[in-house]
Amino acid sequence: MDKNTLIGMLLMGVVIFGFMWLQQPSEAELAERQRQIDSIAAVQQAEQRRDISQGDVDTLSTSDIAHLQSVLENMPAEGAVINNEGVVLSLKDGKINGTVTVGDTTVKWDEVTAHTSQNPAAHNLAVQAVQRAIDVYAKNGSFAASLTGTEELVAIENDSLKVELSTKGGIIARATLKGYKTWKTPQVVLFDKGDNDYSFTLSNNTQRFETKNFYFTPKKLNDSTVVMNLDLEGGAQWGLKYTLVPGSYMVRMEMVQQHMTRIIPLNINLVDLDWHQKISRHEEGKMFEERNSGIYYKFAGDGGDVKHTSESGDDEKEIKEKLKWISAKNQFFSTVLISDSVMSTAQMTSKSTEKGTEEYENYIKDVNIHTLVPYSSDKPTAASFYFYMGPNRYHMLSSYDKFSPKEDLKLTYLIPLGWKFFRWINTGIIIPVFDWLGKFMTNYGLIILVLTILIKVVLSPLTYKSYISQAKMRILAPDIAKINEQYPNQEDAIKKQQKTMELYRQAGANPMGGCLPMMLQMPILFAMFTFFPSCIELRGQSFLWAKDLSAPDKIVEWSGQIPFITNFFGNHVSLFCLLMTVTNIIYTWMTTKSQPSSQSMPGMKVMMYMMPLMFLVFFNNYASGLSYYYFISLLITILQTYSCRLFVTEDKVRATMAANAAKPKKKSKWMQRLEEAQKMQQQQQRQAAKRQRR
Repeated sequence: MDKNTLIGMLLMGVVIFGFMWLQQPSEAELAERQRQIDSIAAVQQAEQRRDISQGDVDTLSTSDIAHLQSVLENMPAEGAVINNEGVVLSLKDGKINGTVTVGDTTVKWDEVTAHTSQNPAAHNLAVQAVQRAIDVYAKNGSFAASLTGTEELVAIENDSLKVELSTKGGIIARATLKGYKTWKTPQVVLFDKGDNDYSFTLSNNTQRFETKNFYFTPKKLNDSTVVMNLDLEGGAQWGLKYTLVPGSYMVRMEMVQQHMTRIIPLNINLVDLDWHQKISRHEEGKMFEERNSGIYYKFAGDGGDVKHTSESGDDEKEIKEKLKWISAKNQFFSTVLISDSVMSTAQMTSKSTEKGTEEYENYIKDVNIHTLVPYSSDKPTAASFYFYMGPNRYHMLSSYDKFSPKEDLKLTYLIPLGWKFFRWINTGIIIPVFDWLGKFMTNYGLIILVLTILIKVVLSPLTYKSYISQAKMRILAPDIAKINEQYPNQEDAIKKQQKTMELYRQAGANPMGGCLPMMLQMPILFAMFTFFPSCIELRGQSFLWAKDLSAPDKIVEWSGQIPFITNFFGNHVSLFCLLMTVTNIIYTWMTTKSQPSSQSMPGMKVMMYMMPLMFLVFFNNYASGLSYYYFISLLITILQTYSCRLFVTEDKVRATMAANAAKPKKKSKWMQRLEEAQKMQQQQQRQAAKRQRR
């Protein structure tokens, strides 16, 4: 762009801006224009009030009435009723009859179609309600006839499970587990009517059909199979077939259809699935139940991982990978939707119920799941699933892998058994032994006792080795003190360390010998920490004063809430937890008494006594079975310690140490490295001294 062109464009802009500024209306002109607009509006409002007062009202068009007539004619004779937001219309002798209820006023159909009314406001609202109903039925097209009906429940059951199917939406509305009870009801109702709903959304090029809006016709094929069916225009049919698998908690759900290509084109290959559930509360101790509830899901593929939403609070997740199953999981019970194929992508939200509300007392969390399912309108069975509705029992969940022969479902991961290594200990050792003991004993308190004794017997060599190591360190304590006095300076730290290690080597002692055996026992302790709160076998089992080994054994309880303390400790005292704490304090006293280092480190001694008190706060809300296990384990440890002191005297330990000192010792690689480090330090010190003399 040259200079002249640029100047010309700038001049044109100045001229246009100046013209617009000169032509803008004055304030008086703007006020006059607003006055005219207000005057016109006032006249229109007056005309509207005058027309209404004279009886002029809104009316339905001829096409509106014709469309209503067509919709009613295409409905089945026994269900020819339009029912939507107070609009109840039917067809009799070729004429439309019915009423429209708006607020507290009911307007008859003849009055709705009239051109005048004694109550114009109600009349106009009735016309608008009818127009909305026409719009709803127009959007649902071939499904419109199923928008009205009467909700009924149809039950199928076996020895384990009873499910009740609702004709509204064709869903499983209630699931009752036989053989289980809650702290206040004789049976576990996994979810009740209104707490669980799911809906498939089918679509063509112009319409979307949500199955939750339709009334299905039930057809019971046998005692365990029911088909919820929709009869559509043109002879098409769509439905959900439910089959309760005998002797199990599995329900087969199949999407069955005929001639659906007349409604859904072949280019539609996905349907939306929306699932909502309010996870019910089943345990008296809600805090721990809430910590173990949420949405669990498994990625598709034999090696697909099992993940879950946050169990400690609200959470949202968007999954873009394919999923095999999704679950609304409680502490001891779960509802799992397992797809025969896959579910493509998912959006999940999990929200905890708010304190102080009615829902807080009856529900744990509110979960919503949206996902996509493969679909084809030309297949008799467009999609198929399994619903698992039952307990989180390890062997039972493991046995259901047979329902997916090509893929490990990993349903056992619904049971939180700790990190991978701890989980392996539980599944490979603890659970098999626990189940084996259950074949001989029915009292789970005794089973825990025997299990604890077996574990302690297996670990007794480590306990003995730990005691011997502690005894050696106690005997060597005076000699170590002399070495510390001989080398008090920091520059002699390596030499002091070398002398100390030489003493350990001659005596056959290891400063870590007391810790390592205890560290090797820690995986067992952690595994048991996750096992007992998740073990449904303990649920409802009593022992001594504990009414339920899966819940706290409350001996003192209060209703008031103590700030901060109640959130962690709860509003009760658990006796097994209290006994565990007292036993732990006794064991700590025994340990600190036998360790000379504790005398020189009073701060460490205080910390060791604080730990049992912290465990009291932490374990007070946990399963009484867990506190009982730790209590018995500590008692056995104390007995083992006294036994060691009785049979392994200090003289025997000194004799063993003397024998070790007499044996020729080969320097360890660690000792060799320590000596090399000492020589290097001495060389550096000599070089530094030479530099200072210069």
